[in-house]
Amino acid sequence: MMPLTFASPGEENLIRKIGENPETKKFLENLGFVVGGTITVVNAIGGNVIVNVKESRVAISKEMANKIMV
Repeated sequence: MMPLTFASPGEENLIRKIGENPETKKFLENLGFVVGGTITVVNAIGGNVIVNVKESRVAISKEMANKIMV
């Protein structure tokens, strides 16, 4: 298991765990980040990450990406 920030662009990953904080978990789940779902890093700019999740493109901060384990 590793944080999303270490995933390679273009590589499909399985979401294994999402942060400990219930508020953070709910926020990310509302964006489509759910355990067992797949996620693909499109690009990483200055630590911030652009991903494809559930056929949507979403940009998240490095801090949030570090809370998503793949």
